[in-house]
Amino acid sequence: MSEIEIRQPIQKRSIKTKDKIIEAGFDLICNDGFYNTNTSKIAKKAGVSTGIIYQYFKDKKDIFLCGLDRYADEIFFPMLKTLDVSFNKDNLPDILKNMIKKYISNHKLSAIAHEEITSMTHSDKDVALFFHKKEMEMTTKISDLLIKNNFEIENINEKVHVVIGLIDNLCHEIVYHKHKKLDYDIMTDIVVDNIVNILTKQD
Repeated sequence: MSEIEIRQPIQKRSIKTKDKIIEAGFDLICNDGFYNTNTSKIAKKAGVSTGIIYQYFKDKKDIFLCGLDRYADEIFFPMLKTLDVSFNKDNLPDILKNMIKKYISNHKLSAIAHEEITSMTHSDKDVALFFHKKEMEMTTKISDLLIKNNFEIENINEKVHVVIGLIDNLCHEIVYHKHKKLDYDIMTDIVVDNIVNILTKQD
């Protein structure tokens, strides 16, 4: 059987079909997990045949990578959408708490999908490269915003990268781990206090 040539849609109808496949595939992967999703399920949700899918994509990973490119800021990096604000040392804690709330409320990955995609960042070079680039993009954007708002911070990129990790871990704890013996309001305050200290303490 000869390999099907992957099409790059030009007509509006073809572009719309490809978009529907990306949206359907990424939605299924976010809810059911990467390994529980196949092209048949994606085709059914998108309202197309499996053959049509292979006209536009090599496999489900190809669909997933296109979805990452399109929806990553909304799903995995919502902090990037909450940064277009002015802030200073006085209102920084409130800005951070608002950022954390939006991060949690925007989290659309199922626990299964989160575990699988996290695993893929360690086992799949394409997925790992995508997240590596996005993490550095977010680090640079936050650093630039701090500088724009007159924060003078030595080793700013390194500190911002630590801050991103703190917020990410906190949100994953609240969304996925849900330890009943932990007070997440207190934990949030601890994380925010530490971030403020990291960003405002003079070396």
